Amino acid sequence: MEASKQGAAARPGEELEDAVARLGALRDGLRARLVERDEAIDGALAALVAGQHVLLLGPPGTAKSLLARLLCEGIADATFFGRLLTRFTTPEELFGPLDLAALESGRYERLVEGYLPTAHVAFLDEVFKASSAILNALLTLLNERKFHNGVAACDVPLLCLVGASNEVPDEAGLAALYDRFLARFWIDPVKEQRGFFRMLRGEGEERSLPRLALGDLATLRAAALAMPVADDTLELVYRLRANLDKRGVFVSDRRYRQTLDFLRAHALLAGKDRVDDEVFWKIEAVLWSDPDELDAVRGAVGEILAGYDQDAEALVARGREVVSFAQRHWDTPEEEARALVEAHAKLTRLLSEAERLERLAGARGRVTHKVREAREALAAMVSDLVAEAF
Repeated sequence: MEASKQGAAARPGEELEDAVARLGALRDGLRARLVERDEAIDGALAALVAGQHVLLLGPPGTAKSLLARLLCEGIADATFFGRLLTRFTTPEELFGPLDLAALESGRYERLVEGYLPTAHVAFLDEVFKASSAILNALLTLLNERKFHNGVAACDVPLLCLVGASNEVPDEAGLAALYDRFLARFWIDPVKEQRGFFRMLRGEGEERSLPRLALGDLATLRAAALAMPVADDTLELVYRLRANLDKRGVFVSDRRYRQTLDFLRAHALLAGKDRVDDEVFWKIEAVLWSDPDELDAVRGAVGEILAGYDQDAEALVARGREVVSFAQRHWDTPEEEARALVEAHAKLTRLLSEAERLERLAGARGRVTHKVREAREALAAMVSDLVAEAF
């Protein structure tokens, strides 16, 4: 019997299945404890798995610090560090006091145990009030996972830092820190009556929180990084970038690259083995810089996932231009023949593109009337041109 149990424990994939199940249980537990915070909860967990940082923006008293603390509580063997920053906060409060014994020996080092450099999950409230004395060390810690303690650059165990602020920073010197937070969420006060009553009654606060182990996170992260991303998903990202550019929302290439790991982690959280349309919606959390851009980002994602109507219409418009070119008055039969041949080649390519677009839309469950109509219209153009030529 014992041998059978050991064999079952060694079954390939079981470790990952168990970790995914515990991740889902933690998500459900957080949702039960926090009211109307599902999007931020899922985003924070995905960021945690992806090894990225989260920024919670919104008015005071909207459970931002509670979310960060519960996130750490949900990791069984993790250490947590939290601080409210003010313009008077000193480096000692974040990174530890000076080691006086080392100082007597001529070494400028800090006693970091119990401070930010030794935390697995951290929460910094009013994070953009960091002074210049703190800022550079914080940037290196977030980006490189290193802390310069004296002359030594020490690795830090930080998995995810949750920052909170009442507003987006407008100082140029804070732009780099702001960019370190991949996932950003605007947290509003509880709106719905049912949720408001839940919050007033404190429903769910007494429930114990399911827990992950640090080993689970390592397993989940490895699985997320190994998850393939299909070319059609990459095409969606490319199309989304073009849509956002037209709307005046510009996102760096680095941020688009980091987006893939965030989406992979969301796929694991949803119990999926690939990034599908349901997961792709989550991309909006990493693409806006100002809350005023949220509607534009959501509109762009919605257009991309709703179908391929605009692309289909563009193909038909190009086809009509080709036909108009071919039907011009030509001075000689030779010129007319060359124009018809050239037009036929162009229309054939456009038809192939329409057919590919229809297959892609079908594969993603988004076949629309306009996509089919575009393919049929282009096929008719090719047929009419052939009839005219011969």
